[in-house]
Amino acid sequence: MFKFPSKTAGRVLIIEKRVELENFRKRGDSHVLRQRCHIILLKSANRKTSDICEIVGIKSENQVNKWVRRYKTVYPVLGIDSLRNVQSKGRKPIFNAVTEAQLIQEVVRAERQKLGNAKAFWKKSWGGRLI
Repeated sequence: MFKFPSKTAGRVLIIEKRVELENFRKRGDSHVLRQRCHIILLKSANRKTSDICEIVGIKSENQVNKWVRRYKTVYPVLGIDSLRNVQSKGRKPIFNAVTEAQLIQEVVRAERQKLGNAKAFWKKSWGGRLI
């Protein structure tokens, strides 16, 4: 059994978790996932945060500590997914599909004789993004 070095952690990295982390470190689907698994494995081997930064190639010790903390707190709920990036919602759309369709119809009605003009107007006014 491997223990995390911090006094407050009190967590033990059992062999099954270690094997899982090593597998994802070798065959993970993204570089950041492999890197984060490596961080947890190094920390469980009682390596200093500054040493881990040098080994893994991260400049910020805060990032290392963040992922160790996240692994300790979220792993029981999410498993290895606790080391993946969380999907963000992204930017809210300017128009919904219905409003955008109505705007396109209005532009086409105004320039129905020359659809090339309607297309040019749409690109100029709204960035050219169509539904």
